[in-house]
Amino acid sequence: MDTSTLISKKHVRVTKYCSAISRYIEKVGHATNAMILEALKEEYPSLSATTIHRATARLAERGELAIAPSDPSGSMRYDSNLVEHDHFMCNSCGRLRDVNIADEVRPLIESQLDGCHIGGRITVSGTCKICSKKEV
Repeated sequence: MDTSTLISKKHVRVTKYCSAISRYIEKVGHATNAMILEALKEEYPSLSATTIHRATARLAERGELAIAPSDPSGSMRYDSNLVEHDHFMCNSCGRLRDVNIADEVRPLIESQLDGCHIGGRITVSGTCKICSKKEV
């Protein structure tokens, strides 16, 4: 093993909190730090919001979590799906759903933009089927 491999492995910190956060986000798909804290508080009573923030930032920096669109209150949200994808966000409940629409939708939108090009992924919003049923 060369020195660069040893150095890069030396800086990777895997804590019980990072492992628990990764498991939780994998289970739910998308989560804010507040959601993570609430979910893990029973298992780790001394867990703090600061610890969650540092751990999620570390996991995102290492590419183990992706950044998802913010929740309706503006809180940062993390994504377990590391493959590039788009999102649907419910305007009523804030639920986020992974979708792959960019290839079909981007040309339609760009055709209306006089030569401008869309960069990045696309987030569309509306009302999810659960909230639609509640409105009836």
